[in-house]
Amino acid sequence: MTSTETKSNTRREILVEVPADVVSREIEAIVQKLQRVARLPGFRRGKVPASVIRTRFPEDIKSEVVESLVPRYFRQEAEKQGLVPVSKPRVSDLHVEAGDPLRFKATFEVMPEIEVSGYRELPVEKPDTSVSDKEIEDSLQGLREQHAAYTAVEGRALADGDFAQVSLQGVPKNSAGGPETASTPDAAKPVNVDDVLVEVGGSNTVREFSDNLRGANPGETHTFEVSYPADFSDQRLAGKTFAYTVTVKGIKQKHVPELNDDLAKEIGSFTGLDDLRQKIREGIEHEKQHAAEREGKEKLVDELVNRHDFEVPESLVDRQVDLRLERGLRALAAQGLRAEDMKKMDFNRLRASQRDAAVREVKASLLLDKIADAEHIEVSDEEIEREIEALASQTKQSTESVRARLTREGALDRIRNRLRNDKALDFLYRRPA
Repeated sequence: MTSTETKSNTRREILVEVPADVVSREIEAIVQKLQRVARLPGFRRGKVPASVIRTRFPEDIKSEVVESLVPRYFRQEAEKQGLVPVSKPRVSDLHVEAGDPLRFKATFEVMPEIEVSGYRELPVEKPDTSVSDKEIEDSLQGLREQHAAYTAVEGRALADGDFAQVSLQGVPKNSAGGPETASTPDAAKPVNVDDVLVEVGGSNTVREFSDNLRGANPGETHTFEVSYPADFSDQRLAGKTFAYTVTVKGIKQKHVPELNDDLAKEIGSFTGLDDLRQKIREGIEHEKQHAAEREGKEKLVDELVNRHDFEVPESLVDRQVDLRLERGLRALAAQGLRAEDMKKMDFNRLRASQRDAAVREVKASLLLDKIADAEHIEVSDEEIEREIEALASQTKQSTESVRARLTREGALDRIRNRLRNDKALDFLYRRPA
């Protein structure tokens, strides 16, 4: 006997009853297995009577019956009713006794019923990605600056336009004017630089540095304070006051090369300045197109999700939260975050902060999957192979080892689904207006 109760659009409950004769056969098989391996005082191995096994190991027998029959009959009943679980079942109201049918309730999640419509009429933003002459000239000026040469100046003091070659030490100060200690909340770290160039009077130079270095000579040491505004570009310094000790080691003048064919050839394998300009134009245009496509696709997904309101399985949301946190922690580890620091994190708060984005991503994936179905979009084995080869190249492993790992982890289907969704989104973005 079975019945199904709908708890929500994605949650189902199935009451399952396993026939008593099936339960009896399973119990008998388990008892026989235990007879072969059980070691009990007074009995030789393999010679323990079945009645003794039943008396001594009732809970073990019951546990094995449940582990064997519950998953099997849950899958059978779900298939019979045309239900595809996307979460592990939560089993409750379990009744298992010798001579009786095995009864249980299984609560689980299924995919929502989604009707995707109007996706061919979604607005697609494709801004102008042409490149202006000014953008090219600005890029060329940047290249000139990168290839500038610095020559030593002797016999005079620092003046505007010069570059002071200095070593400096900066000590953060607290509100009382004393040195800030490491135990202070949000304490800034001291600054120590052995050799750096500071442009006196430069547009990007902090005014206090220019004021205190102007007129200085090599060998002199100057001390001064800098109070950085709260919106300062370097967040490590923003809103802080530092006491600096700066020693002038030398004076340099900057010489920017002429913009000509010789510079183009020095920069790279260009035939001349016109060739360099063309390559810069193509590079900027490519970057603009890539950024426009990324932004346009993000807006498409937002609009697609906003137009379709449906419930998503919590198990899929939880899985997506896990993936987002895993990516985030990997990025932090790559930046130097230590394992002991990760242990101090409030993961409940982190999970909660990721939930809204995870819901959006799950909805987008389900909708794009439906669109792929409607448009007969598929992913070929060759495309999967190219993805495996790219992963192998990134991780510096062999293609065979990466393929074996992905197969072992069951990740190939996830890769295929991701690529299929990417192709569906690409279809939306590139469809004729």
